[in-house]
Amino acid sequence: MDVGADEFEQSLPLLQELIEGADFVGLDIEFTGLRSNLSQPQQISLFDLPSEWYVKTRQSVQQFTICQIGLSVFSSIEGETNKYVAHSCNFFLFPTTFGILDSEFSFQASSVQFLNQYGFDYNKFLKNGIPYMNEEQEKKIKNSILRGNWRVRSSLDKDQIKVVIDKVTRWLDLAEEGDRMTLPGIAGFQAFEVQLVLRQALPNIWTVLKEEGVVVKKVNQPHRWYLEHASCDQVSCWKEQILLSARGFSVFFQMLVKAQKPLVGHNMMMDLLHLHEKFFRPLPESYDEFKQNIHSLFPVLIDTKNVTKDIWKELHFPRVSNLSEVYEVLSSDLNPTKDSGPVIIHARECEKYAETKCPHEAAYDAFLCGSVLLKVAHLLLQRQHGTGPVEESTFPQYLDVLAPYVNQVNLIRAGVPKINFSGPDFPSIRPPVLILTVKKWPGVSEHQVYREFQNLCKFDVRRFTRSQFLLLTNKFKDARNVLKEYRSHPTMQVSLYRYWRHSPNITCLLQVCSIVTTWAIAAFFLGRSSP
Repeated sequence: MDVGADEFEQSLPLLQELIEGADFVGLDIEFTGLRSNLSQPQQISLFDLPSEWYVKTRQSVQQFTICQIGLSVFSSIEGETNKYVAHSCNFFLFPTTFGILDSEFSFQASSVQFLNQYGFDYNKFLKNGIPYMNEEQEKKIKNSILRGNWRVRSSLDKDQIKVVIDKVTRWLDLAEEGDRMTLPGIAGFQAFEVQLVLRQALPNIWTVLKEEGVVVKKVNQPHRWYLEHASCDQVSCWKEQILLSARGFSVFFQMLVKAQKPLVGHNMMMDLLHLHEKFFRPLPESYDEFKQNIHSLFPVLIDTKNVTKDIWKELHFPRVSNLSEVYEVLSSDLNPTKDSGPVIIHARECEKYAETKCPHEAAYDAFLCGSVLLKVAHLLLQRQHGTGPVEESTFPQYLDVLAPYVNQVNLIRAGVPKINFSGPDFPSIRPPVLILTVKKWPGVSEHQVYREFQNLCKFDVRRFTRSQFLLLTNKFKDARNVLKEYRSHPTMQVSLYRYWRHSPNITCLLQVCSIVTTWAIAAFFLGRSSP
């Protein structure tokens, strides 16, 4: 089910009911871009600590925006054993452009091309996107609305506003006091903006929003003053409605936070960064503060990438990591619990995905996330119980068996493989750092070193000294192969990096100690030989 700005407010009561009755919620987000083309020092690397990775990624999150959020709300069916219904919705979003708010964001050509390849509808994003804002933006616009200090931006084109004012002005020239006219086809957020403009520009009119559109009534100034002051409660309510429309999807985000349901994604770190930046608060400079905020918003996070990556090693499944491929494997005969696992059906209004595969459509991927979670949890529960069947599996049982993976979110290309949102991060389990010593190649660069090894394997490269480079890979096999091939190479020798042996600081300290010791011994013997 697709939800845009035109349908969003009417859908809120149903969405709230679904979230409150859910067992968990699957999430997927599509963006206008993923990572900025930063200079080499600012690119993410296997050498990065989680805090360093966060600082580098934060800039990209601030540069790009969300174009589509997919949610799949999974609820167990009352009276049915291990059966779930999934309500899957695509929300097309577009930043709020109202009053003082006018966001800037970038498009990345590769991301646009990728989404276009899978049939993404950019018209729905650009023309009917649901507005949204974070708490900081909400404070600004709330103050502006209450003070009446605002100006039109692009939510309704300024030329269109001018046409509306001209039309009403011409009508006023011929109208008598008490006459009315209707501006049809204006509804929702734009209707409030039109009324604000007209009331500010024309002191002898009053406006009311009706089903047929914005109704304009010609009034004298004393009557106008009376309407403004006598309907104080109505005006206050009207301004609150404007704020509600301007907040848009952020209203639903707060519902999601308040419900405190488990949130499930696949490789969901970028999703969490954008949720914080776009709907909660601008990303803080502190990595630890970011972790605390996310854990407060969503106390139970499950990343199916992290779960499947961990258990795949123990199972004789094909090595796949793509979400669609993981789903296909778990739905195939390779999964020994395929026939005994949970039954998942689509809600009546969301049956599109029952027959059609829509990879990289946010709601479809959110549905896959939830389905993978249930299938993997059932598989783990079955293994825990041995060969005997598991009777009447429940979602709380699934959560118990998934406990080791809760709040562990996969991290792409960093010094640790995952982030722990409910405590300290785990130490790295990456292959050891290698050190390359280059001979007879003056002026060699990091890029040249990278190209030298790229046919054999992929390493992140960092200059260590003028003729030495550190190499790091996320595959133990690659590290072993390079050590074997280059240990005795005539010009490029690779060995394991040892801090006490290779660190310039330690080397300098040892040299100083050696000099001091030598002088002390010399002074001792010279002192003994003197009369």
